Amino acid sequence: MKSLKLSILTLLLIFGSSSIFAQETQKKQSINEGSIDDQFEFVLRKSYNFRGTNGQMYENVKRSMLLSLQAHTRDSINTLKNKLDNTNKVVNTQQKEIDALKTSLAKTQDKLATTNTEKDSMSLLGLQMSKTSYNLLMWLVIIGLLALLLIFIYKFKNSNVVTKAAKNALAEVEEEYEEHRRTALEREQKVRRQLQDELNKQKG
Repeated sequence: MKSLKLSILTLLLIFGSSSIFAQETQKKQSINEGSIDDQFEFVLRKSYNFRGTNGQMYENVKRSMLLSLQAHTRDSINTLKNKLDNTNKVVNTQQKEIDALKTSLAKTQDKLATTNTEKDSMSLLGLQMSKTSYNLLMWLVIIGLLALLLIFIYKFKNSNVVTKAAKNALAEVEEEYEEHRRTALEREQKVRRQLQDELNKQKG
């Protein structure tokens, strides 16, 4: 008998703690806080069922919540679009720098090919130097330019990855927004139809 009472008391304590924890969790959540997904969950949780006069169950969502959720979703989409625009600007700038480096490298290689046909002693900026020293200097310049080119190509590829990720994130948010908006509209239309049916029945 004592063990039965102890078990019942333990169960009551567990259910009471769970209820208090759930209430505290719900208090922390809001339509104006958290991620878009959290806000959708909040709206779905705050929707409630009620039984009509005909005994059927209906679902109801506050219009103000849907409007707030729509505004927050638009803000998130606009933020992602701005990030995507900024990333595209960075990509375009880096592409111009890479093109400039390619042009500079091509000119340097042409100049190197021309100097290889000249005499062993040649002038560079008014200074006479051996062909070996001259070639060494030019190759150092080419290696430096190649290193810069590789750095910019690496940055360009990283920018492409960021751009693709931003586009995918934007597409997911837009798809999620459309899906939830469709669901909300369907629920609203369903409630309106059921309400009109009730009004028609009462008139009849």
